[in-house]
Amino acid sequence: MAASSSKPRVKVPETAKKGDIIVIKTLVRHMMESGHRTDRKTGEKIPRMIINSFSATFEGQPVFSAIIEPAVSANPYLQFTAKVERSGTFEFLWIDDEGVEYRTSRSITVEG
Repeated sequence: MAASSSKPRVKVPETAKKGDIIVIKTLVRHMMESGHRTDRKTGEKIPRMIINSFSATFEGQPVFSAIIEPAVSANPYLQFTAKVERSGTFEFLWIDDEGVEYRTSRSITVEG
């Protein structure tokens, strides 16, 4: 599916020492409609529309993934750690119920 115009926010340290465990923080703007609410004006149920999956890879290798449920609030924030052994690029991917993809990447330089 086509990528969304919403730009995810990701914090990855620019540098680290070999073997360091780093903290990665991510946030993507998304309404996260659970499908349980009704429209106040029409009384009709508002269709579910959530980010349902997230994955992070480093140089093509899986680092972290999550299945996201409707109970997660709007603009989901995820934080996790990764051990870095070499320089490279992290790739991040969120996918919503319509198959819209939110992508971004960050590089890190590992010293030592």
